[in-house]
Amino acid sequence: MICNALALTGIVVPCDSSIFLAVLAIHIPSGIVCVLAGLVALLSKKQPGRHPKFGTIYYWSLSVVLVSASILVGLRWAEDYQLFILGTLSFTVATLGRMAHRQRWHGWVRLHIIGMGLSYILMLTAFYVDNGKSLPLW
Repeated sequence: MICNALALTGIVVPCDSSIFLAVLAIHIPSGIVCVLAGLVALLSKKQPGRHPKFGTIYYWSLSVVLVSASILVGLRWAEDYQLFILGTLSFTVATLGRMAHRQRWHGWVRLHIIGMGLSYILMLTAFYVDNGKSLPLW
């Protein structure tokens, strides 16, 4: 697929394909939900209620981010393959962290914290790799 850059209100979108733009319209809000839900889960008291609720929202919005990112990367593989790697790693460690908790693996608390924390770090890293050049403080 041939993509031409598109400038929207000073923001450069790397592809003007209608498929790319439609998927991006899902990817961006899902990513925002993911960042906010992960932050709420991280900062919440670790007990029934807010923490597991927002952790679940984080996990499922991350799955939407991975699917949409996979489509976006597929349209621009040569330029963005590293984002696919980061997204896949993020979802994989989140899944392991979630499974550790749900199945009560030996040492599950440590594994849950490492998996979910690393997932959040990898997700933010992918965001910075893709958008860092456009952020005002970088």
